[in-house]
Amino acid sequence: MNIKHLSVRVTRWHGGQHPTFSTITRQMKKEGLRPYMWVNTPNHRYGVRSHGYDKVLYVIEGMVEITLPDSNQRMTLRAGDRVDVPAGVRHGTIVGSNGARCVEAAVVRR
Repeated sequence: MNIKHLSVRVTRWHGGQHPTFSTITRQMKKEGLRPYMWVNTPNHRYGVRSHGYDKVLYVIEGMVEITLPDSNQRMTLRAGDRVDVPAGVRHGTIVGSNGARCVEAAVVRR
């Protein structure tokens, strides 16, 4: 299932197996991405920002909430869920109460 907010796209995990770091990074590499992992403590907040590149983020474990202040919307992502954030879109991130482990990458346009 895909959910679109503005130009941000969320793709929910659909698979019989729990998403793993290797499964998700393998998929990202097939798309030509160079993923890196980050881990954060419970309830950590990343302030609102935007990037000069398109961003792809997968949740491996835990939960994160993506906030879109310009449209006053929030999206909750759980293990395996993916969000694509286009360049220039302002967004914030709130890590869930159990922390989170995520993989993300910048989309390089050639």
